[in-house]
Amino acid sequence: MGTEALIVGAGPTGLTLAIELTRYGVPVRIVEKAAERTDKSKALVLWPRTLELLDRGPGAKRFVDAGWKADAASIIAGDHPIARVDLTAVKSPYRFALMIPQSETERLLEESLEELGLRVERQVELVRFTQDAGGVDATVRSGDGREENIHANWLLGCDGAHSLVRHSVGATFAGETMNSDWILADVHMRGYPLPDTELSVYWHKDGAFVVFPITPGRYRVLADLPPSGAEHPPAPTLQEVQRVVDRRGPPGMTVFDPIWLAGFRINGRKVSSYRWGRAFLCGDAAHVHSPAGGQGMNTGMQDTFNLAWKLAITTKGLLSERVLDTFSPERSDVGDRVLSNAARMTEVATLRNPVAQTIRNAVGHLVLGLAPVQHAFAGTMSEVSVGYPRSPLNGPSLGERHAPRPGERMPPAANEAPVGSGSTPRFALFADESDAVRWLSSAHPDLLDPLVRKPPSGGALWLVRPDGYVACVAAVGDEKTIADYLRSWRS
Repeated sequence: MGTEALIVGAGPTGLTLAIELTRYGVPVRIVEKAAERTDKSKALVLWPRTLELLDRGPGAKRFVDAGWKADAASIIAGDHPIARVDLTAVKSPYRFALMIPQSETERLLEESLEELGLRVERQVELVRFTQDAGGVDATVRSGDGREENIHANWLLGCDGAHSLVRHSVGATFAGETMNSDWILADVHMRGYPLPDTELSVYWHKDGAFVVFPITPGRYRVLADLPPSGAEHPPAPTLQEVQRVVDRRGPPGMTVFDPIWLAGFRINGRKVSSYRWGRAFLCGDAAHVHSPAGGQGMNTGMQDTFNLAWKLAITTKGLLSERVLDTFSPERSDVGDRVLSNAARMTEVATLRNPVAQTIRNAVGHLVLGLAPVQHAFAGTMSEVSVGYPRSPLNGPSLGERHAPRPGERMPPAANEAPVGSGSTPRFALFADESDAVRWLSSAHPDLLDPLVRKPPSGGALWLVRPDGYVACVAAVGDEKTIADYLRSWRS
């Protein structure tokens, strides 16, 4: 069996993509130049939408069992609470932020991949590649210097912020680097005044101060500092971290026993297109963000949930390759929004002007205290509000009366197999049972899941994509609209 897809990079993005393609029966190789998985905590959070999507494959339970649930986030200025966002109100089976070090996320993903019979080829580095209408010819080099030529139909660049795939296709990584240094400290700490199930953001006059609980007694602390002028910001000492904690945090917090101390700068960058012929860019190869909101890794993993079913369904000849052209506009739009939101949150938290800070605190307290704003904030944080309102894949709609609309997430139902689970990427019908609906399922058995699911409301039929987003909505009795939509993407 040949290689259908060559995945470059075995971080969370590449591993997730390999799992999705492998469970759909697509022949894959995944190469990684590093000898071992990261041992650093790096990205800390799996958000509800990512957990929902993991349920389609390896299941979220193994991640939840290994992590720590945080169900709220507070913003505080001085001694004054600005807002508290409650994630338990999110309409999801997972009403929390799952705090789990990236090292653990990668371990669990790699174990899931090996259960499917595929292993990461470590100390194997992409050296160069060419592509044409017939596929991709790639050269990889092993740690012993041996080179191998691989032919694949698709090359999937999940090789991080310094992506060779991105450089090779000539994609511009447009954006900017913030003019400030940041410190990151994964430490043990006493005296945290909030529950260990709550994230906190402190708006201090000196800048931002953020605390993420990892497990009881262990935390990540982030803070911005004036630019040092060094080429790379130095890692702080534990004493320097304590000084920032004393200055910007609530009284009585003591850090000790550090696990990881690092300095960094924030980059906000993104490519204009995620597809370059037969090469695709996912994750940090396509976009890097401020850590505000903690959504970079999740956004990358969700890139792959979007791409995998499209590659699988076209590889099996069930839909036209035109469906692959929808990956870039859909995910690029999401990347733009994540970049914008993260940059805005960072700018607000790092204001230095005293007048601007006073206005920020007053307006923040007023606006973020409103229930609709808190609901929207929770939807953005949890990523359940991520959707594709302008997608070329969106079909007919019946308007706001019949939500969710095309491009919006269909909330998963309890005690029901997630849409897109199984070994074949299939669309799902949400409709009241009828002979016409059963006919529609039997007329397209290769594209439609035989299970007809309960609709969110009466009077309509919902066709839902394998990644759980609505494709089109039709009136009851108008099965032809669904059939016409499916036929339109077959050729």
